[in-house]
Parts: sequence; C-alpha cells; structure tokens
Amino acid sequence: MTECPHAAGAVPLSGPRFQGEPAALYRELRRDHGPVAPITLPGDVPAWLVLGYRELHQVTGDPALFTRDSQLWNQWDAIPEDWPLMPMISRTQPSILYTVGERHSRRSAVICEALEATNPFELKKSTEEFADELIDAFCAAGSTDLIAEYAMLLPVRVLAKLYGFSDDKGPALVTAMNDMINGGPAALAGQRHIAGSVYALLADRRAEPGDDVASRMLANTAGFTEEDVARDLMVMMAAGHQPTADWIGNSLRLMLTDDRFAASLSGGRHSVGEAMNEVLWEDTPTQNIAGRWAARDTHLGGRHIKAGDLIVLSLAGANADPQVRTDGSTLTGGNNAFFSFSHGEHRCPFPAQETAEVIARTAIEVILDRLPDVDLAVPAEQLTRRPSPWLRGLTDLPVTFTPTPALGAPR
Repeated sequence: MTECPHAAGAVPLSGPRFQGEPAALYRELRRDHGPVAPITLPGDVPAWLVLGYRELHQVTGDPALFTRDSQLWNQWDAIPEDWPLMPMISRTQPSILYTVGERHSRRSAVICEALEATNPFELKKSTEEFADELIDAFCAAGSTDLIAEYAMLLPVRVLAKLYGFSDDKGPALVTAMNDMINGGPAALAGQRHIAGSVYALLADRRAEPGDDVASRMLANTAGFTEEDVARDLMVMMAAGHQPTADWIGNSLRLMLTDDRFAASLSGGRHSVGEAMNEVLWEDTPTQNIAGRWAARDTHLGGRHIKAGDLIVLSLAGANADPQVRTDGSTLTGGNNAFFSFSHGEHRCPFPAQETAEVIARTAIEVILDRLPDVDLAVPAEQLTRRPSPWLRGLTDLPVTFTPTPALGAPR
C-alpha cells in the first residue's frame, strides 16, 4: 500500500494532458493505481484522487470519516497564502461547503427554501428574455462564439436577477468567477470582487428587501449571521453560474458534432434532454471536487489514507468507472445515477439542480429556435478546453448560421 500521496507515480492534476485528454488520463490512473490514485495539485501539493464509483459513494456517504472540515488538512503549514487554489480550498472559509452535521443541514435548508420560492415559470421566462437579448446582439452577423457571447453570459444574467443583483453587475461577475474557478494568477482578485459585490447586495437588500433569493435568506437566517449568508451566496453564485454555462456549452458541442442529435438542430425537443443527460455522464462540467479530509487514519480503495489527507472527488472518473459501465455504452434515456451533482449531504441541493436545468435547457432551445441552421465553424478536433482542475468547459465554440434580424427589428 502507498503510504503518502507523494509516492512515485503521483500525477499532476493539471497540464496539457489533463486539459486535453482527461478521460484517457483517468483510465490510465485507474489502470496504474486503482480506484484511488496519488496526485499533486499546483505547487506540488499532495492529494488523493478518488476515481472509483463505489469508493466515491463510500466517501460521500460517510461525512464523519471523510469530512468537509478543511482545518484538518495536514498540509496547511506548507501552503503559501497566495496559493492559486486558496479560493477553492480555504482554512478559514466557514461557508456551507465546509460546515458539517446539524449546522450544515440547517444552512442547506435556508438555501433550499430561498430557491424553492422561485416561480419556475418566471425563471424560464427570464431565461428566454435574456437569451433573446444576447442572441439579438449577434444574430445578424451570421457567426459568433457561443461560449463568450452566449453560454458564459446567460446563466449569470439569470442568477443575478434571481439573487437580487441589478443587470449591470453581470459582466464583471462573469469575469471574476471565471478567474476564481480557473485557479490562475487572477484567482484571488476574482474572489475579492465577488465578495465585495455580494456584501454590497446584502446591504442593499437589508435596507430594501425584494422578491429575490438574497432577501429571503436575510429574512430566514435560522441563527446565521449576515457574513454566513454572504459566504453561502458566493458559493451559490460560483456553483450556479460556471457549471451551468459549461453544461450549455458542452451540450451544444455534442449536438453540433454528433449525428445522433441532428434532429435537435431543426427544432426537435426529445434529443435536447438526451444530449444534456449524456453530457452529465460523459463530459460533466464539474470534473473534480476538492474535497474531503480524512478524520483519522483509514483505508480506501487499497490505499492507506492518513488523518488529514486531502481527498479530491473525481466525479468524471467515477462516471466512467468500468464497474458501472460494463458494456462501455453511453448512458442516457433518463439514467440519473451519475455523480455530476455529487452525492450525500453535500450534494448539490435539488432546487439548485432544477434551477440549473431550467436555465441550461431553455438556453439550448432558444438558440435552436432562433438559429435553426447553426453549424460548427471549425473542425471538432480544434475545440479546446479551459485549464481548470475542477470544471471542464470549452474555451470557445465558433459557429456559423444564416443571418437573421433581431427580434423586433425592421424587416
């Protein structure tokens, strides 16, 4: 058994190979190391990557042994203050991501109640309106980048309205969230911008409540402070925007490059859902999650895990585990046993999943309605991915289509 993640053969969770061929890399890791593999994060920081479906279920189902309490990490003394992944793995970030037990349950209930009060028909209507507005900006040109000009802008526009932000705050929030999630040099600045925006929003809503998520959370904090609400809103923004944007982009990529989904391009609806479901199995936006920390020495997947070791959950790796994919087939048709929303008490709350699905599906349907002959403008193999260890999304998705006038424009 390997005693330390720094063992020979530890694989960096970064670089061209991880960015370009993650599925092949996960297969090799499973072949060479089994369901739990030694990895390093930027800065040669050791961790374990859980690739096995059964092992991931075990970790996420046992929050006492594999806890979200990041203060247990045995590497904190070696982590510099400017470590680029600090926004994603913080020692002093008491958001819902890092609370455990009964306090986590109460915190989750506040979020769920605030989201459940959203009218789903109003949510769909808002998504359609913002989608039409974005499409109006490029529909007459006959070409665009569906990532930069559409997928990366739409979710945050919808969520900003849902949470209580004014529409003009959206573009800067997109940039800040991308910087934070990508884990590059601008990650900490992105985190600071988001924090400042959220605290300003809560001050406004404290003075003048509205029919929005932020106001509802302030009115029902269940004993939590305004700082607690702010931190949870920051988590909700990051978790709600970027994965949804990548769900839209990855689904559109699949539909534009796979003949099985060609019917959707002429207005079909059944295959839109099929494509979205397949993406959650094969190309899930949330690839890896950091993480869990071992509360004591234990064993997992044939590995000796020491107390305080960091465990990174590979949702993408578990989805492709041959133990659950014995025939190698694509799993669609409503099979929702994927790990794309995680599992256990820290899985994505169901109201948040519903919100993401409404936004993503509506975004895809509006594009296909407005631009029915949309087609990829470059060979599929030229499409590239962002260099994030956590999320898998396209850097761009260039397309062409027959130019059409904006809605309401003179004909």
